[in-house]
Amino acid sequence: MKDLTVTLSGLVLDNPVIAASGTFGYGQEFRDLYDINILGSFSFKGTTLEPRFGNPTPRVAECTAGMLNAVGLQNPGIDAVVARELPALGEFFHKPVVANVSGFSVEEYAACCRRLDACPQVGIIEVNISCPNVHGGGMTFGTQPELAAEVTRAAKAATTKPVYIKLSPNITDIVPIARACQEAGADGLSLINTLLGMRIDPRTRRPVLANGMGGFSGPAIFPVALRMVYQAAQAVQIPIMGLGGVATAWDVVEMMMAGATAVQVGSENLRNPTACKDIIEDLPRVMEELGIDRLADIIGAAL
Repeated sequence: MKDLTVTLSGLVLDNPVIAASGTFGYGQEFRDLYDINILGSFSFKGTTLEPRFGNPTPRVAECTAGMLNAVGLQNPGIDAVVARELPALGEFFHKPVVANVSGFSVEEYAACCRRLDACPQVGIIEVNISCPNVHGGGMTFGTQPELAAEVTRAAKAATTKPVYIKLSPNITDIVPIARACQEAGADGLSLINTLLGMRIDPRTRRPVLANGMGGFSGPAIFPVALRMVYQAAQAVQIPIMGLGGVATAWDVVEMMMAGATAVQVGSENLRNPTACKDIIEDLPRVMEELGIDRLADIIGAAL
């Protein structure tokens, strides 16, 4: 029997596979396809303090080996999530979830974390710092160590739950950001978020997304994500959730060898709705082929 269990900040997961935020909603659509309790956990849809309708359409587009999205954090707001979505998912998902939160000021991040602190379904709060700081001239929180640290400190002060900071890849060097988050008290890191990209329709001579640019995700970004996880894992001593283009059990093993304790699956859920289930079921075969008995033993094996 292969041991797939891993531990994130005291939270024991049956396996390292976590469905990523933005591709799994609140689990409602996927529960009809398979028993999602097979997952290690899932990160629910990015949540902000106030409800958001999101960006104008079209806001999703396919491209080679991936997809572009500029959804714009469409969500019902933290109060609706706490009052309605979390109790509803608690009826069919019987494990702690990862709560993904976003904000446009430090105060918004802290307010969301404070509201989630008393929610028993939430095991980890994942703080997405790829949002623009509206009180700081629009500079994205995740592009400067000082801003990343400020959000981290505010989130930690607002909750007793483990706080994982989700880092943006749209920077020159991931290491100073990762270190700043650790020094500010982060319990862990999630990386990477989407790369900034765009496509143009030659017939209309216009960008294919109404927003112009959007987040590029999918298998094409996996080598970039793996490289950043590898770099961050050498710079910090806190656990990492690796994500970005993960599509197979082999990708999960690579991410863990690069230093990830758990691995999130994002865009692949949209291409193949049973992707997470397929990966989990294939992991023992891959472990057998590689002579691995305990998955946790390979964390950071390539470092």
